[in-house]
Amino acid sequence: MASLIVAIVLAALYVAYDVALERGVSVPGGDLRVLAMAAYVALVLAAGTAVTWLVVPLPTGTDTSRRRTPWSAALGLFAAVPICYLVMVAAMQLIRPLLS
Repeated sequence: MASLIVAIVLAALYVAYDVALERGVSVPGGDLRVLAMAAYVALVLAAGTAVTWLVVPLPTGTDTSRRRTPWSAALGLFAAVPICYLVMVAAMQLIRPLLS
């Protein structure tokens, strides 16, 4: 869920930036859409990895200690990849044409 929330917020910001550039707004640095997309992907993947690592502990069996391993982080990373892609596709193919 954390990956989805971060992806939606960042995709909304990206669409706003894309619309502003299309309408001729002068922004500092010029057209940085490729950098913005790379930042979007990196932040969504990092958020999914970090939150899942914090929330999903390693099963302990009879032991009561709760441990976290890199597998928890990998689970979050692998879950964040399709979320990242699908949210951006929905934003650019469904929402973006409505704002043109």
